[in-house]
Amino acid sequence: MNDKFMSAARAAELIRDGDTVGLMGGGGGLMEATHLFEAVQARFLASGAPRNLTMVHALGIGDKKTKGMNCFAHEGLVRRVIGGHWVWSPAMQQLAVNEKIEAYILPGGVSSQLMREIGAGRPGLFTHVGLGTVCDPRLGGGCMNASARPDLLAEVVTMDGREVLRYKPFPIHVALVRASSADEDGNISFEHEAANLDAQSLALAARNSGGLVLVQVAERLPKGALKAREVRIPSAWVDAIVVDPEQRTSYDIPFDPAFSGELTGAARAASEAADHAAELAAAQEAFGERQAIARRAAVELFNTGKPRPVVNYGVGVPDAVAKLIAARNEQHRLYQTIEHGTYGGTLMDGVLFGYARNATAMLDAATQFDFYAGGGLDIAFLGFGEFDAEGSVNVSKLGGLTVGPGGFIDIAQNARKVVFCGTLAAKGVKLATGDGQMRVLQQGGVRKLVKKVEQITFSGPQGLVRQQEVLYLTERASFRLTPEGVELFELAPGIDLQRDVLDQMDFAPRLAPEIGLMSAEFFTAA
Repeated sequence: MNDKFMSAARAAELIRDGDTVGLMGGGGGLMEATHLFEAVQARFLASGAPRNLTMVHALGIGDKKTKGMNCFAHEGLVRRVIGGHWVWSPAMQQLAVNEKIEAYILPGGVSSQLMREIGAGRPGLFTHVGLGTVCDPRLGGGCMNASARPDLLAEVVTMDGREVLRYKPFPIHVALVRASSADEDGNISFEHEAANLDAQSLALAARNSGGLVLVQVAERLPKGALKAREVRIPSAWVDAIVVDPEQRTSYDIPFDPAFSGELTGAARAASEAADHAAELAAAQEAFGERQAIARRAAVELFNTGKPRPVVNYGVGVPDAVAKLIAARNEQHRLYQTIEHGTYGGTLMDGVLFGYARNATAMLDAATQFDFYAGGGLDIAFLGFGEFDAEGSVNVSKLGGLTVGPGGFIDIAQNARKVVFCGTLAAKGVKLATGDGQMRVLQQGGVRKLVKKVEQITFSGPQGLVRQQEVLYLTERASFRLTPEGVELFELAPGIDLQRDVLDQMDFAPRLAPEIGLMSAEFFTAA
């Protein structure tokens, strides 16, 4: 019998005090080794071990309650967290606020690619991604609290006359990986998963660091059941396998072949038709500022100079852009991508961001981020927490809480055109629209257009250096990045420039010589 197969409790006992543990997963349970996570937590609560772990993860993991990173949010269990996205674990955020741990962020793509570099034994990841942002050691080095060290993760180096960041390698002692099945020899397949994420890179990093690769699967298969091309992690890399027959596509969804891209023929056609009907129904939701911004933003999608642009949608208002394009049945006019490695399909939102039904292709996350970093992304629609006079955007730390960028930095810094979408203000705003105009009934208590952002997650000055086209679209006005700073060039019908826009900003934008008026169609419920 293959002694790699064992219980989750036994696998958790392999983790030692002080280990650096690499995790994978996305929101809603996407490729999350939930059974293994809970086993580590149970061991710590029962015995106080393991202690002082360093946890590394590229994307957000959890449910904002008890799952994902919440399993590790216990004082003493962790001493350092290097996370891509933190919002799915309020408990871990609080440990960071209370200085109980060292808290850091890394761009999601950088984290995935760094695992590959660690596995290859190379001297770190050399990249422009993160320059001029909070990940630049001159601007914080990814530190999210006072306990963190700005020099830990990256340094600035000059190569061929230009600055890049070197993200430093470190050993991965344990990788907690999820997959679909394992055969008797210990070969691992992802065939029923909704993404690949960074599973292979993470396993490689642990294997070649002399560490352990612990894999959770849903099914144990006979020897020879997997075809060679179905094996994504070979047995030679694997140290322990835990079978969880209750493993699900997400926390709330049992196995669904539409999410793993396994449907073909008539079954796929029927599923796609049902998805489109659902998108049409979603498009009928109560009309408001999100839909108005989405309509304005969608104009930019087919104004890139590319006959079929490659696009990425972020969370927030960009969700509404994706839904609008799907409801219009215009997906054939673009190549839709997600940083998780997925192409095409029907995008999910909310806690299921990162999932897509009936995708057309699934790549590993590191490869997807290579594509982005090399300039393959024509346009990206992203949200913003706040932006400032230089055009810099903050989404990584808001109200003192560590949020993290996920793939935001990798995407925003590399897309040829970036469209930031969001409301001009927050907290208590009351708006009225639907009749062709936008009216502000009550101004907000929180200004999002600030003199200087709390943290730089996207650098306006770096955007100018990279010659990106950058827009900032709100329900009241449209702005763009220029060498002279942020310029206001368009107003929504019904909006008073001084009262509703300029008086609600902490900086005076440059005003275009001619300020245009957005189409009333964007603000007409239909």
